[in-house]
Amino acid sequence: MADYLQILGVLVALLLALYYYLGSSFDYWKNRGVVGPKPIPIFGNVKDVLLRKINLGDYVAQIYNEYKDEIMIGIFARVTPTVILRDMDLIKDVLIKDFSSFDDRGSNVFERSDPLTANLFNLEPERWRPLRMRLSPVFTSGKLKDMFPLILECAEHLEQCLDKVAEKSEPIIECREIAARYSTDVIGNCAFGINMNTLENERSEFRRIGRKIFDQDFILALRFTLRESAPGIYGLLSYLLPQTEITTFLTKVISDTIKYREENNVVRPDFINMLMELKKHPDKLENIDLTDTLLTAQAFIFFAAGFETSSTTIGHALYELALNPSIQDKLREEMKEFSTKNNGNLTYNVVKDMKYLDKVFKETLRKYPPAMFLRRKCNGNYTFSGTKVTITKGTKLIIPVYGIQKDPNIYPNPDVFDPERFNEDAEAARHPMSFLPFGDGPRNCIGARFALYQTKIGLIKMLENFRIDVCEKTMTSYVNNPKSLTLAPMGGIHLKISKVEKLLL
Repeated sequence: MADYLQILGVLVALLLALYYYLGSSFDYWKNRGVVGPKPIPIFGNVKDVLLRKINLGDYVAQIYNEYKDEIMIGIFARVTPTVILRDMDLIKDVLIKDFSSFDDRGSNVFERSDPLTANLFNLEPERWRPLRMRLSPVFTSGKLKDMFPLILECAEHLEQCLDKVAEKSEPIIECREIAARYSTDVIGNCAFGINMNTLENERSEFRRIGRKIFDQDFILALRFTLRESAPGIYGLLSYLLPQTEITTFLTKVISDTIKYREENNVVRPDFINMLMELKKHPDKLENIDLTDTLLTAQAFIFFAAGFETSSTTIGHALYELALNPSIQDKLREEMKEFSTKNNGNLTYNVVKDMKYLDKVFKETLRKYPPAMFLRRKCNGNYTFSGTKVTITKGTKLIIPVYGIQKDPNIYPNPDVFDPERFNEDAEAARHPMSFLPFGDGPRNCIGARFALYQTKIGLIKMLENFRIDVCEKTMTSYVNNPKSLTLAPMGGIHLKISKVEKLLL
């Protein structure tokens, strides 16, 4: 009996020690005078996020709205202290003024089991900085002008695809899906020199892999959750876990493309060519082991982020234009006006000069930012300006983009789709940190300009000759998908499409 009592005593002691460990950091924010919701052991404040009952972006927005009078809110991602910033000036300090203290996103990188995580978005500052500098030339306005005809070619294929849909007895499109096929073709054409052909063939391997990245099956979702919530355990398991199909597929595509170009002396002004140049001159990237998998990881993030963010934005823009036909008509008038003025020629400068299109684009990103929040990690002790709050090295920060951009104190009637929020006077009157769909500062989105033109050209080809309307399949209320990695609705965006000419007869 004594032995059993000893064993029971040891188990109780271990459980108490585990309980204490899991809650040992929970005085962190209280000791600093920072308010926030009460955490619970094991989960901290993110139980529903880990159980995939709510999207992290939605949860952060909820906290942002609950603590309206605070400049920052302290939460715990399991046991990790994390601060949600509400004050715009503090956000500007983190992203720009004091960037050197927050140059790390705090992402988890596991190159053994998940080599694609070692991409420009996730990388620690030591590798991010030189890679960013070497890859940035791909996204200059000059390079984008060179790519413009390739984007336009894909947009014309999109128009042909819509022509076929409009002729059907039930001309209904799922907007995010058809936009994803278009943007996948654009990325393939402009970045990799590959005809992915997803507009013609919706069962294309590239489109299937693209879906797999963001519409994760149970195994991928489990790996992702474990990687984010228990990186230490995942790190140990990484020696046993096989690489995913996404990794093996893209690694083969990139290596085969590079090999073909090297053997046939093919040179194109695209992303793959830049990776090949880095491979030829590894001395330009000091202290970086430039492996094939590291190169593939950079191609992966361009592919994944490039098609998903643009397709999501196109889908949301079409949804709002269908709900607001007067805005759609006004936008189409601008497109027709510029088409007539330029003899039907769509050029880089024509797209740049379409002011109302730009307002619609920005208002779409304001209401539906694909990235609902930004993350940073403090690389040393830091005291927030104008406060007595000092955080320690390793503390995580979240900037609540979705909450800010739907704050009625910043954007009155935030659920109303109003492109005039982005006229010059209105923009100048707002704090520059009140609109962050591409982030800001040195670690902003490297492909923002590319995404802008890819999205706008797609919208032009979809709206100049076609009308988008709601139908019986259109969602009556917008509900965020809690399992999506980006802002996306449950059930998709279904709209009716018809030729404009037929409506004018």
